Amino acid sequence: MTCFFRLLTCVMMVCLLGCANRPAVKPVYGPTNPAPDSQQKADVLYYGSAIELLPEKEQLYRELHADVWPEVLAAIEAANIRNYNIFVAELDGKRYLFSFFEYHGSDPEADFASIAKDPTTSGKWWPVTDACQRRLLGTPEGQQWMSLEMLMHID
Repeated sequence: MTCFFRLLTCVMMVCLLGCANRPAVKPVYGPTNPAPDSQQKADVLYYGSAIELLPEKEQLYRELHADVWPEVLAAIEAANIRNYNIFVAELDGKRYLFSFFEYHGSDPEADFASIAKDPTTSGKWWPVTDACQRRLLGTPEGQQWMSLEMLMHID
């Protein structure tokens, strides 16, 4: 992923290391960090997220992602997701997964919901992969991965 450095900014490191009680810092928008409302008008939307990887499940997780099931890949592609990447990093003795992808559609809510409607992805893939992960403190209810705030974007 050419944009991995976005996912490991100091802001996200602070969040991942359990300092969720720090006061919120107001976002700063500019030419290299467009406001979310201006992103919605763009041809491509960028999404990043993070989650903890359980050490006892790391080998299984790596094996699954070395050869992702064709049905899962098809569901992702049908949802207009491109350039999907997952990275692993060790921070403070724990392993974390960081994902990044580009969305090339016009209705992310509907497209992302279509993945959950795919029986292989939601009924078989997610139960196995979710069992390899631990949700991060502060992840909204109903979400597995914590969304990351974009801090900078350069094409």
